[in-house]
Amino acid sequence: MALTDAALALLCGAIVSFALGLTGSGGSIIATPLLLYGTGLAPHIAIGTSAFATSANALLNFATHARAGTVRWASALVFAIAGMLGAMLGSDFGKHYDGRRLLFLLGVLMLGVGALMLQRARAQVRSPATLPPAQDTARELLKLTGAALVTGVVAGFFGVGGGFLTVPVLLLVTGMPAVTAVGTALLAVGCFGMTTAVNYALSGLVNWPVALLYFAGGIVGGLLGTRLAVRLGRGRATLTRLFAGVVFVVACYMLYRNAGSMLG
Repeated sequence: MALTDAALALLCGAIVSFALGLTGSGGSIIATPLLLYGTGLAPHIAIGTSAFATSANALLNFATHARAGTVRWASALVFAIAGMLGAMLGSDFGKHYDGRRLLFLLGVLMLGVGALMLQRARAQVRSPATLPPAQDTARELLKLTGAALVTGVVAGFFGVGGGFLTVPVLLLVTGMPAVTAVGTALLAVGCFGMTTAVNYALSGLVNWPVALLYFAGGIVGGLLGTRLAVRLGRGRATLTRLFAGVVFVVACYMLYRNAGSMLG
């Protein structure tokens, strides 16, 4: 591996994990394009590699949130376990789908994720930053189970963590504080990504040297992002908006690069 590729893998991991730790969603959505266009990996290998590294970083970020007390455990476990089944089904379909078409559809998805992030940024300004976690109810957990299956399928198909769906669902169904939703979602993001990565690895679609470098870079980025998420509260809204802008730019570039695949 060239020195520049190794440095890019480290940088990609730091950027994605920082965003993931800060916002709980949207970070993993740019992992694949960063690896794809930064290190030149083939589409499916970029997806499998980013799924492993992002999931490992998400689980590290989750541990930091757990120590800070910003996790609703019942919601986290239900969403993660139910969604892993969906992620296995989605990733099995995704790894056999045309790579360039998959990237084009990922670009479309990224536009939606960017819009969701802007909406969440407005909600962060209006809502309290921290509140004591409430107790999960049986009705809430039942709703979360169904939502987790759908989220897992989407996450597995595109090879992303799915936090962009998990965080809004947790907020909508449980009404938990935003910082708690971020911490709770990270367990699901990690489990979805690891399920996808295992499925891709079984087909030889993970570049392990790049994945390990990406993970190493993400350790530092994730720690910084998670600590800022706990401390900033409403101040995260501005950073969320800035990152949403990055997602929009990357999405447009991916649509431009892969538009021909949908016409062929």
